[in-house]
Amino acid sequence: MSAAPILAIDALRIEYPLSEGGTLVAVEGATLTIAPGEIHALVGESGAGKTTIGNAVLGLLEKPGRIASGAIALDGKPFDPTKPGDIRLGRDIGAVFQDPMTSLNPLFTIESQIVETLRAHLPLDRRAARARALDLLRAVGMPEPERRLSAYPHQLSGGQRQRVVIACALACEPRLLVADEPTTALDVSIQAQILDLLRGLADERGIGILLVTHNMGVVAQIADTVTIMHRGHVVESGPVAQVLRRPQADYARALIGAVPRIDVRLDRFPMLDGVNQGNAETARTELRRRAGTQEIAAPAADAVPLLSVESLVVDYGAGLLSGRGSRAFRAVDGVSFEIRPGEVFGLVGESGCGKTTIANVVAGLRKPTGGTIRFDGKVIAGEAAAPRVGRARRAIQMIFQDPYSSLNARMRVGHILAEPILFYELARTRAEAAADVDLLVQAVGLPPETAQRFPHAFSGGQRQRLSIARALGARPRLIVCDEPTSSLDVSVQAQILNLLKDLRDATGLTLLLISHDLAVIRQMCDRVAVMRSGQIVEMEESETLFAAPKADYTRQLLALVPTLERIRGEADIRHGG
Repeated sequence: MSAAPILAIDALRIEYPLSEGGTLVAVEGATLTIAPGEIHALVGESGAGKTTIGNAVLGLLEKPGRIASGAIALDGKPFDPTKPGDIRLGRDIGAVFQDPMTSLNPLFTIESQIVETLRAHLPLDRRAARARALDLLRAVGMPEPERRLSAYPHQLSGGQRQRVVIACALACEPRLLVADEPTTALDVSIQAQILDLLRGLADERGIGILLVTHNMGVVAQIADTVTIMHRGHVVESGPVAQVLRRPQADYARALIGAVPRIDVRLDRFPMLDGVNQGNAETARTELRRRAGTQEIAAPAADAVPLLSVESLVVDYGAGLLSGRGSRAFRAVDGVSFEIRPGEVFGLVGESGCGKTTIANVVAGLRKPTGGTIRFDGKVIAGEAAAPRVGRARRAIQMIFQDPYSSLNARMRVGHILAEPILFYELARTRAEAAADVDLLVQAVGLPPETAQRFPHAFSGGQRQRLSIARALGARPRLIVCDEPTSSLDVSVQAQILNLLKDLRDATGLTLLLISHDLAVIRQMCDRVAVMRSGQIVEMEESETLFAAPKADYTRQLLALVPTLERIRGEADIRHGG
């Protein structure tokens, strides 16, 4: 191993001058090193400064951000990331970002994008560059690499696209790879493949990897060293086993303790910081009174189902762009299940298994090809379904995955939350609607002045609270939650999931929860259906399924989940240290 670390960051301070005067210090005094072959994980909540450090190393700090003091060195040589040509992104340092679809150009083939990267930095002709591109795809484990070269990004799965991004990052054999949340958008099986790939690159090629993540299970599975950040400061750093087993800092213990457990079910998710509850309990009681529902401690096993899905089939047509002779794709194939009043029912499975398609049909966003869906005994989807209008339409609402694109950026929060109230005529005047909005804001634990602000003024977790408030404004009986916390860090996720639990208990809401995070499913759901290739392979009470799964596929999914109990090279640690 080299005497000098591949990357050395010493007392780094990063500032953002504010337009109204003063300075925002995003990172203060951060120090870390990465040795050859080491994966160094940088973790913390949103706003902790971890991505800012990664962007600083890559020379991608957004203006007016600047490095105020400190030093960064690559292979023992100090460099200034803001000076063009000092260190070149793509040649000396590779980058892998969270969303592969935004990293790849949809208008160009995989071959042209890798070849472009190679020829920009190396003296290769097109033929030699193509041969090296093929070798790179083989090196990252791409199936059928010759055929994938001529494909466009939309023709590849999420895991395959991320492999292409990694191939581009490795094209010029950099010594350092900066990976910013490289598996957040991937399901558990694809995530495992990408993590194995990154670990193999470090072990076999000696590449140093700076892994920016909020997933502590991922840290336990592949990292050697972990640095925990909070509000721009490093609060703890050291070998992964030491930090995860025996965290010293109070914040580190709280962050590790907030990670959802898959080994045992808890009543509530531990939270790092208190959330402004204000009059939340009073507001939720009033919501229950207005909705005419009752508080439910647990769903009755013999209750008449609120939602019945019977032999559901959904086909996606070939379409105009698929070519003559193309056949329809069957996304959902004969799925049946029931959801009881007050129940939290979970749908899990890999990307493409059909779970989101089912959610869209239940919510009325897509028509089924076959089968029937009944809500409260009435057909709402299928051949005999009546149009969803009025009460039937507002009875089922949806919370989407991305809180940033779910809210209209041009409207104040008060207007956004008032829309369903006025649309469904749940208030007679705008003044009554405004009073309902204040109630909703309190119910989700946000301050009263929230209604006067625009969505950009809120964090991701706060925006998801607003999405929940908007769904509640229609006074629904069933809320479909499609990956509601997958883009949120662990502490904000805990807040949102606790909020959903509280709302279910207080208002009698029924939830259909879709997620690829099995730990979240165990903590939230009463019953779970596991899907694969459009079909349900196992459906059981949550505790029974996690304790003794019957289907091989379910056991396979559970085995792939990265958890704090599975530290790389070690075993059986207690959750939270």
